[in-house]
Amino acid sequence: MLRKITFGVIWLGLIVYAFVFAPSEQPGTFELIKNLSIGQWQGIDPLIIALFNLMGIWPLVYSAVVFIDGRGQKIPVWPFATTSFAVGAFAVLPYLALREPNKKFIGNKNIFLKLLDSRITGFILTVASVILVAFGLQGGDWGNFVQQWQTNRFIHVMSLDFCLLCLLFPALLEDDMARRDWKNPQLFWLIALIPLFGPLIYLCVRPPLLEGDAKAISSQQQLS
Repeated sequence: MLRKITFGVIWLGLIVYAFVFAPSEQPGTFELIKNLSIGQWQGIDPLIIALFNLMGIWPLVYSAVVFIDGRGQKIPVWPFATTSFAVGAFAVLPYLALREPNKKFIGNKNIFLKLLDSRITGFILTVASVILVAFGLQGGDWGNFVQQWQTNRFIHVMSLDFCLLCLLFPALLEDDMARRDWKNPQLFWLIALIPLFGPLIYLCVRPPLLEGDAKAISSQQQLS
């Protein structure tokens, strides 16, 4: 219960901060979002371009875990996962507050779950993230980014959202490792403490999820 309350309080605090205490909205924000979305990046700081696109990578990283986690939940996972593509942690936090601990996977993987569970998916997301980070760091203007972070609500909240998604991933990591019979505390903390690339590396190296029948076979083999 304490876990649920904590995530709920963080969610409410994020909403209040974003709409009350964050810097005021600047003219041209809608135009900026539109240009970022359709690839018209002329005149936009590469750091902002990279951050915006990384905020599209994060929901895919979470989807690779939450849709599997959602198989054993009473609440449907798809509304939270889908909405996270638009609002990031604002959608992830309610799911974390409402979900129950789930260390088992029941049934078999459909095509969608097989795709999310594939290491190839993790590899593609990792390569895309490396390109985006390199693009932002190589051509970005940190002085301009900091100034916009201090004065523009959209960029300020997007940056906060990115940081929260980095911090929240370990809340799902322990159960996902348990579903794969992967007990490695050192690896858990390594993944948890490396922002963005820790979760991405995890998706690249985690063992395939054992389906219901395979899990039973594995248990019988351990007992024999």
